[in-house]
Amino acid sequence: MDKKFYLQYAAVEDRHWWFVGRRRIVEELIYQLNLPKDAKILEAGCGTGGNLTMLARYGEISAMELDEIACQLANERRVTTVKQGSLPDEIPFTSEYDLIVILDVLEHIDDDLAALEALSARLQPNSWLLITVPAYQFLWSYHDEINHHKRRYTLKNLKRVVRQAGYTVRYGSYFNTWLFPLVAGVRLLKNLFKVEQKVVVNSDLNLPAKPVNKFLTFLFASERYLLNRFSLPFGVSVVLIAQKTESTL
Repeated sequence: MDKKFYLQYAAVEDRHWWFVGRRRIVEELIYQLNLPKDAKILEAGCGTGGNLTMLARYGEISAMELDEIACQLANERRVTTVKQGSLPDEIPFTSEYDLIVILDVLEHIDDDLAALEALSARLQPNSWLLITVPAYQFLWSYHDEINHHKRRYTLKNLKRVVRQAGYTVRYGSYFNTWLFPLVAGVRLLKNLFKVEQKVVVNSDLNLPAKPVNKFLTFLFASERYLLNRFSLPFGVSVVLIAQKTESTL
């Protein structure tokens, strides 16, 4: 992405309802994994580093990011040394991890299967992979284009590629379900009437008025009390938890 997009991400990801809500959902799912106190965690594709402080609460955190500007912004947080790298062939770490998180990254990668296989090589046996991706190709919009997405996923498709990579799927669900009708309706109408969205910055990341942002954060994050207990039937995004079991060695 262009530098201005990363600057916009860095400016809003600590406050914007989507980032905050997703972070709370991911944290609840990690908490339920009962990781060891000395867990080693890798975030593959950390962007500008908005998740690093949260992840560091659950173990020793490592992080990698493809873009140089994003790396610089993430390192300004001084949580860990973020290294430049890419999937599948340029992972700048040789350690084996208890948990790897890859949050809204897999859709950017041409060969998602090879990326997942490469991450498996950095996991200890019986350790965990947590993935989020955008859902449903019919929701494709200009937002996907400016973020250089290759695809959107169904839960079924994501499970299939994760299993092909040798993992055991432990849980999968859609999320951002409460807001799905609104998001889907807006995107489909814009696509139907070919509304131009080509703006200098990513309009999906504009920070709403404080009361609206607070309400949307509450609504989105409330789904964390259902996830890993139930599989929600639809949503704007997909989350999946998989395990590298002994049989995948």
